[in-house]
Amino acid sequence: MSSRTVVRGGLVITASDEIHADVLIEDGRVAALAATGTQAAEFFTAERVIDATGKYVIPGGVDGHTHMEMPFGGTYAADTFETGTRAAAWGGTTTIVDFAIQSVGRSLREGLDAWHAKAEGNCAIDYGFHMIVSDVNQETLKEMDLLVEEGVTSFKQFMAYPGVFYSDDGQILRAMQRAAENGGLIMMHAENGIAIDVLVEQALARGETDPRFHGEVRKALLEAEATHRAIRLAQVAGAPLYVVHVSATEAVAELTRARDEGLNVFGETCPQYLFLSTDNLAEPDFEGAKYVCSTPLRPREHQAALWRGLRTNDLQVVSTDHCPFCFSGQKELGRGDFSKIPNGMPGVENRMDLLHQAVVDGHIGRRRWIEIACATPARMFGLYPKKGTIAPGADADIVVYDPHAEQVISAETHHMNVDYSAYEGKRVTGRVETVLSRGEPVVTEREYTGRKGHGVYTPRSTCQYLN
Repeated sequence: MSSRTVVRGGLVITASDEIHADVLIEDGRVAALAATGTQAAEFFTAERVIDATGKYVIPGGVDGHTHMEMPFGGTYAADTFETGTRAAAWGGTTTIVDFAIQSVGRSLREGLDAWHAKAEGNCAIDYGFHMIVSDVNQETLKEMDLLVEEGVTSFKQFMAYPGVFYSDDGQILRAMQRAAENGGLIMMHAENGIAIDVLVEQALARGETDPRFHGEVRKALLEAEATHRAIRLAQVAGAPLYVVHVSATEAVAELTRARDEGLNVFGETCPQYLFLSTDNLAEPDFEGAKYVCSTPLRPREHQAALWRGLRTNDLQVVSTDHCPFCFSGQKELGRGDFSKIPNGMPGVENRMDLLHQAVVDGHIGRRRWIEIACATPARMFGLYPKKGTIAPGADADIVVYDPHAEQVISAETHHMNVDYSAYEGKRVTGRVETVLSRGEPVVTEREYTGRKGHGVYTPRSTCQYLN
């Protein structure tokens, strides 16, 4: 039985166009678009009609950086694939790309299988995986080729966290050389972890134990230095590079310089760096622990460089790095020692709304909103045009968005499985009203109508920005 839906009368916004159009959906995919009120649109008939008059009709968001159920510092991220993907849907995101983790001494395959087992049958929306490479050796390098063939086409390495995920320059170079051959994309956490560990040790010895010192020891210059080093190693290897969670003016400058040289270097930032700052890390009574993530929040003056980078396309993507830990019982593990606070913040539900607020505030335009939140991450990670746009043949991942509704972000009303909101009390204009995932209603007029297991694993092609 064929199922048809029509979304009528909304302003359809993609990365390239804005048009008042009706959207015909058939069997989970976009079948056609026709300008509202035209004869062609009159022929669109369906069992389900969604009235989007006065609303935006946008592609479902693609969040290319989440960590559901991630083990860290003796605990686990509070969102499961079930709760995290449900919260994502509430926030207008219809695809996530999460990170499977290779443990040192184990194979990539073992790590990937473990993450498939966590996610399968539990997700409300579609999902894919990147692979964290923690142990570069000859077997790992061979496995990278196999993973690319089966649709895991990006590999994350860490210049931070010695003794956990850290790779030295030689290991990074070998992985980059392999990616240059097999078409994979290396994603880099660029911070000089060896130097940071020295500064952590010295700060604690001085009795500087509060959360704000987390930001002070993870210096912007050490992010910039590592970003520069990653760029040059990628250049030596002839490989593309994607730098995750860029937070500092100096790191943006390194990316800008590399792109001006014509290198295949890409940058991502996150809402927390655009909207929060070291003022949050300095909140009294250990409240600052809620904002501990790495790279850390920076002084407010760094935000201008990030917004400028998004406008000039020196930064291409806004993802969340969603990795929530409850304040009670998890963040509190670091009372008296900031280095023991689990690193990570909740945000998968807030990204689309915060970026719409950026449109309202004049930082970016509407099409750029869709570009950095939907289309570019889909292209970057080999999902376009199945994901990230509204066009014939694309998956019907569609959000009806009310640009005029006002809301106050709060832990009392969010759906993430965490006991605080990083944006508590923030007023924003714009709200998700209805969400379709492959044509199925997941959120219907602010009611959850989805189910776990609807979301399916989505293999990816290689980065679509490379020749």
